[in-house]
Amino acid sequence: MPESARIMVHRLPITKARINLGAVAKRAHLAGDYFILEKDGIPIAGIMGADEMEDYLERRDPKIRAFIRKSHEEFLAGNHRPAEDLLPELRGQRKRRVSRRGHKG
Repeated sequence: MPESARIMVHRLPITKARINLGAVAKRAHLAGDYFILEKDGIPIAGIMGADEMEDYLERRDPKIRAFIRKSHEEFLAGNHRPAEDLLPELRGQRKRRVSRRGHKG
């Protein structure tokens, strides 16, 4: 079977993707499926496997290859942290940005 015949693209509401994020990520990684996330029926983001995303980024900007290689080396060296530790930090940054915009007038 040609590789293009196996490509599966799924569209789903972002709220459903959030609830099923583990399963969505697993299918993107293991099966190579693509997911288009929609908000109010409007496509806003996509999910694909990390390997394919890295390939895409390298083709788009060859300088990114060095960044990806360095990131991978840091990960292998143990220089990483769980998403549970990072998410509160990211949420805090988003709140600060929103409040700054509100003060600009």
